[in-house]
Amino acid sequence: MDWNTTSVGRFFERSLVTPLLNFLKQGLSPDALALSVALGLTLGIFPMLGATTLLCTAAALLFRLNMPSIQLVNYFAYPLQLALFIPFIRLGELLFQQPPVPLDLVQIFAMLQDDMLGAIRSLWWTNMRAVVVWSLTAPPVCAAVYYSLRPVFRRLAPASAE
Repeated sequence: MDWNTTSVGRFFERSLVTPLLNFLKQGLSPDALALSVALGLTLGIFPMLGATTLLCTAAALLFRLNMPSIQLVNYFAYPLQLALFIPFIRLGELLFQQPPVPLDLVQIFAMLQDDMLGAIRSLWWTNMRAVVVWSLTAPPVCAAVYYSLRPVFRRLAPASAE
């Protein structure tokens, strides 16, 4: 089955790929777009629910990046953030030699819905260990994405944007 002929493929092309390429057509430099995508993805998987939009906004302001491009990638990283949430927690427990906390995403969401402040208090240290693991993995992931996408965006950019 061809990626482009599936409804999922068409969705990603229409909702992610085309807007990213449009940023290049509108004059965004390939290097700036690669950095926006790399930071949007890396910050988008930060293991603290609800914090990624603020982190991406801060990064866009700090590095003078295109806000819509970084937030677009952040939005698309949300399923990956959810998928990596438990692995970050488990790696944090392993790194800090802590006993595993019995959690799954359903339990986490139920805790947050029932008593958000209580859930935050009880999960604080568990989450902080996950943040440490993320902070160890984020720089190489960000660099790998940036240096992988830079030549792709340079090749796809209109001649005037290079």
